[in-house]
Amino acid sequence: MRRIIFFGFLLILPLIFQTISGENDTINADQTLKDGETLVSSGGKFELGFFSPGNSTNRYVGMWFKNITVRTIVWVANREVPLADTSGVLKVIPPGTLILVNQTNATIWSSNTSRPIQNPVAQLLETGNFVVRDGQDNEQGNYIWQSFDHPTDTYLPGMSLGWNFITAKETYLSSWKSNDDPSTGEYSFHLDPTGYPQLITRRRSAIESRIGPWNGIRFPGPPNPRDDPTFRLSFVMDDEKVYYRSDLIDRSFVSRYTINQTGLSQRWTWGDRTRGWVIYFSVPGDICDTYKLCGAYGRCNVGSSPSCECLERFVPKDPEGWVRTDWSNGCVRRANLSCKGDVFLKYSGIKLPDARNSSHNTTMTLEECREECLRNCSCTAYTQLDIRTRSGCLIWHDELIDIRTLSGDGQVIYIRMASSEADSKGKRREILIGILVSIVGIIVVGLGLLLYIRKRKNNSKKRKEAKYKPSHEKQSDLPFFDLSVILKATNNFSDRNKLGEGGFGPVYKGMMEEGQEIAVKRLSKESRQGLDELKNEVIFIAKLQHRNLVRILGCCIQGDESMLIYEYMPNKSLDIILFDGTKRALLDWQKRFHIINGIARGLLYLHQDSLLRIIHRDLKASNILLDVDMNPKISDFGLARSFGGNQTEAQTLHVVGTYGYMSPEYAIDGLFSVKSDVFSFGVLVLEIVTGKRNRGFSHKDHSLNLLGHAWKLHKEGRSLELVDACLEDKYYSSEVMRSIQVGLLCVQQNPEDRPSMSSVVLMLGNEGEIPQAKQPGFFTERYVVSGNNSTSTNATSSANEVTITMLEPR
Repeated sequence: MRRIIFFGFLLILPLIFQTISGENDTINADQTLKDGETLVSSGGKFELGFFSPGNSTNRYVGMWFKNITVRTIVWVANREVPLADTSGVLKVIPPGTLILVNQTNATIWSSNTSRPIQNPVAQLLETGNFVVRDGQDNEQGNYIWQSFDHPTDTYLPGMSLGWNFITAKETYLSSWKSNDDPSTGEYSFHLDPTGYPQLITRRRSAIESRIGPWNGIRFPGPPNPRDDPTFRLSFVMDDEKVYYRSDLIDRSFVSRYTINQTGLSQRWTWGDRTRGWVIYFSVPGDICDTYKLCGAYGRCNVGSSPSCECLERFVPKDPEGWVRTDWSNGCVRRANLSCKGDVFLKYSGIKLPDARNSSHNTTMTLEECREECLRNCSCTAYTQLDIRTRSGCLIWHDELIDIRTLSGDGQVIYIRMASSEADSKGKRREILIGILVSIVGIIVVGLGLLLYIRKRKNNSKKRKEAKYKPSHEKQSDLPFFDLSVILKATNNFSDRNKLGEGGFGPVYKGMMEEGQEIAVKRLSKESRQGLDELKNEVIFIAKLQHRNLVRILGCCIQGDESMLIYEYMPNKSLDIILFDGTKRALLDWQKRFHIINGIARGLLYLHQDSLLRIIHRDLKASNILLDVDMNPKISDFGLARSFGGNQTEAQTLHVVGTYGYMSPEYAIDGLFSVKSDVFSFGVLVLEIVTGKRNRGFSHKDHSLNLLGHAWKLHKEGRSLELVDACLEDKYYSSEVMRSIQVGLLCVQQNPEDRPSMSSVVLMLGNEGEIPQAKQPGFFTERYVVSGNNSTSTNATSSANEVTITMLEPR
């Protein structure tokens, strides 16, 4: 009997000890964690409880290393909403949500739940991951929520940094505001999937430093030693996700990666002998880690003076600025490219350029990569994608920026150069001979072809002149494309190539023989309604050059076909992403604010800086195209009008545009001016902030449109409630408030009250005081009535917001 009692005591001893010590790693729905109590992971590595940072008296739920003498916070739950006293209680409740409540039992922080469970348990794991799981399911990794998906300023081994494209969620690090305030600071650390993934540090929306891109083994650069015995690195990329992860090989090793309030990213290791944290590496580690310090085709070398130098066979674009150590304009090739006959030169020992404007193929050999790049005139450089398997192809399509010399970890890149820059004289001679032979052949064939083309062009011009040439404008200087070229590029206008349908016809994606991607706007054969608009666009857009305006490459007018050919925008139009319930999460606040500013600068150019004062008259989300870097480009100038001299306003009986974006004076009286575009811009700003359309907006408490809803919240001091819910408080309140105020100023009823675009650009870019807005136009309540009622002031429209082009008869 004594033996039975003794063994029974041995069985319950661990439970008694755990209760006495208070070192438990879980709480369930029947338990709570109060201020002063903690959870400790099973191996004793991590502890979770309440703390006050620095000199602050605020209380937060956080996590730290248990057995390290220097308390080091690695995660904070309620970083944005602190507790003012020690009354906080942490609970886990069905259907599996963690909540933090204060003394009045009000919830000040909670987790999101992916699926409901009946027996939720919150557990602190030995990895430092705080998870919520089903108490009856012990399968590792089967969590409904985990802190590893919501890091603060610290990366712990086992975390995955990157994107889940299915849920449109990003996992990234963000700095504390200060040592006393763990709320989100200015700096963040991301795995940027644009182009080809690389690690970047941002200050708000601006890139500060960059590591990468992934080369099959590591992200190359100073922070990634060639052989690291403590970590196993992994990188995963497919259609559903892209992430980077490092796992400890020796679990007794203590390490963390942080980003601090100054933007410094550091990897730390704990030294048992020194009893302190030791910096393993820092980024930026020197001046050459400053993003694009030396400009395009400039190379930064920390061991030289000055630090910036042009790549071999390149020269400074601004020699005087270069002497003054102003390297921002970068370098240019000594000899211009010609596309056909170009060569590729090898550059070694460098950190590869910014890969955000790149494309890749995982199966190509290096030779196939070279051939692919050679066929595509927009290709500026290429390299091998995976140095581990010696396979794959990474191609750049723009200027090469942010290059630095790396002594022991550098890679090889092949840069496109003019044939005259070939290394070997013999090779250069062969190339020159080949070029001369080709030129002679071209001249012989070209003379005959020139006579044929001139005759054909004259005949075509005579047939088309009366139909296509405006009487008040000279013919455009745009290149003409042959119909057969466009048919081949678009696979005979295949439905697979169709990008969408505009007001005047479909738009197709095409691929030219040299590899350039294009977008073809094809005028519908069924109606000639858009012919004048197409001519109008040729006249205007050919004369416009700005980074925030779409670039037209040429036109094709042959037989019954009339087309415009544009540069292809891989992210299509803003409305496709912004108004999609899933895709709009890809537009974080930095991207949205960048888009707002880009549209503003494009409009400023049209209204003030172009040769003619141009009124767009159809500015809307579907006419804002997004390039590979989410840079906005204003498109569709079919309805644009120009003013000359000091003219600022005009009137028309032919009201065109899109309901929801048209200003009151234009829709009702046909009066249009630069202030008409300003109104449309204001609508766009509010749509970008909210992720909702103005036209068709609904709210359970009233019948106002989006403008009215924004005005109502503004008057009540609740403007931040406008912000798109998918942003999840991950935005800068000052920028959001400034954007909303500017948007409301732009949609004021009276055109004279609206600011000019120069004022708009100034207000968006500065922290100064912004004037108070007056009542917006078209904000009153709507009462939807069935039937086809119309008045003399209503213009033709449709529910899908296609462009309207004529008035109803009176």
